[in-house]
Parts: sequence; C-alpha cells; structure tokens
Amino acid sequence: MSARPLIGVDLGGTKVEAAVIEPNGTVLWRARESTPPGDYEGTIATVAGLVRRARAQAPKAHGAGLGHPGSSSPVTGLHRNANSTCLNGMPLLADLERALGMPVRGANDANCLALSEAIDGAGKGVRTVFGVILGTGCGGGVVVDRRVIEGANGIAGEWGHMPLPGASAAELAMPCWCGRRACLELFLSGPGVEADHVRHGGDRAIRLPRIAWLAQSGDACASATLQRWIERLGRALGAVCNILDPDAIVLGGGASLVPGLAERLPAAIAPHCFSDRFVTPVRLAMHGDSSGVRGAAWLFATFPP
Repeated sequence: MSARPLIGVDLGGTKVEAAVIEPNGTVLWRARESTPPGDYEGTIATVAGLVRRARAQAPKAHGAGLGHPGSSSPVTGLHRNANSTCLNGMPLLADLERALGMPVRGANDANCLALSEAIDGAGKGVRTVFGVILGTGCGGGVVVDRRVIEGANGIAGEWGHMPLPGASAAELAMPCWCGRRACLELFLSGPGVEADHVRHGGDRAIRLPRIAWLAQSGDACASATLQRWIERLGRALGAVCNILDPDAIVLGGGASLVPGLAERLPAAIAPHCFSDRFVTPVRLAMHGDSSGVRGAAWLFATFPP
C-alpha cells in the first residue's frame, strides 16, 4: 500500500464529501458541500474545489480517488448508469483530471463502500465482501481479497438494475428511470419503499424513518411495508448469494439504518439460497456514511501508480 496520505471524494446525489486519510486509516481532514442538483459543470467545480482544499493538507498525494454513482464505459470512457443523470454521457474522470492536473481514479460508490469495509470495517478479515447501498438509489459492490472487482464490462455489482426476482405482473410493469422495468432500485431504495407504502394506502408525506417508527409502534400499514421491503431484499440478496456466495454482506446508505434491518435479513435470504444452510453474516457498515469517501481514498492505496 501507498505510504503517502490518500485523498478520497464521495460524489453523492445530495452531498460531496472529501477526506484526507493516512495509510493506517486515520482521517486527517474532511469537508462536505452540497451537490449542485442537475448541474454537471457545477458538480465538476464542486469536486475540484474540495480536492484542491484536500491537496493543501496532502501535497504528496499521488492523486484523488472518486466514488460516484454509475460507471465509466470501458469503450468510450463516458459516464453511464448514474441516477444523477447529469453525469451520464459525460467524460467525468477526464474532465476532473483536466480541472485538477492530477490523476483521478474512479469507482462506483457501492464498490467504494465494499472496499472501505473490506479493508478496515465490517468485512475486515474475510475474502469476499458484497457491499450494498440502500439510499436514494440501490447499488452493490464486490471486493475479493481487498480488491474491487469491476468485471469485463465494468458493471460487476450493478445489482440495483437487475429485475426483482419473483416479481408479480404489477411489479414487472413498473418502469425505471434507466429504461428497464421492475429494477430492484424501484423497490429497495428509500424512495422505492416510500412509494410502495403509498401504493398500499400509506401517507405520501411519510419518509422511511417515520415508516420504521410507525411500524415499531404497531401501525399495521407501516409494518406491512417494512415486511414487503425485507422480503424483497431477501429475494434479491438470495440471488447474489447463489452466484457470489460472499463471506460477508455489508449494508450502507441511509435506508440501511432502519432499526433491526440487518438482524432480520438472514432469515429473509435463507429460503432463496440453494443450500442446506445460510451462515453469511449481514452487517451494517462500520464507517457509516463515511465508508464511501474512505473507499475512494483506498483506490490509490490498493492500486498505487
């Protein structure tokens, strides 16, 4: 691993976080700014401004790691598949390198979560980690032996845009922003759970934390919403386990903080695994919403120039 301080940036739909991290994992500096909504040039300027501030704290850093929604096409280098749609079709990494005059290494935000947690978090000490982001979107990342696996087409872990296993006719008819139908993101993300609550008679003004609170208080509609969510998560993660069979599943993103979610998931996953047992631990991200920026920084530690 690199002996120099590491710069990481987590580009999210609502905030951009930058951090300087020592090779031992100690955070030396961090800062956050709001993401300019729907503004590509503004996003480039925000990220570049934060990285310049980080470089003042780490002038010897090789470059900056960037965690982002979606991925870069290995064919064109243009961004794709991001729910922050202003990034799609744009040369995100090339534009940032041009703005900063330094190398920028990017990875999907779920890959960064998985990498962070595999190195020194909830997946430390195991070989294969599947990282799950449940937030405004829904994504997955794969790390094996502390290395991000991106795949031949750069889409390994693009779990949020596979169809919901065992979907009903009504679920199969639901369109996703990506152009497909019945994507997991429609059902497993925070907004997806909230929309499902409304479809089943819930108040459209209620957000997921309130739904969880109502469920804990005995509200039947809210309880049913959480049960559908957990059952769908079980089906979706069962499919992952049948292909990857990870040593640990790590949950991140705001929706993962619903009380009891990690504890309830193993029983929901087990019926969908082609095995006589299910022993894979499901854990919350140890570094919380800072896992993304830590994983972005680790991109330069695990793959130094």
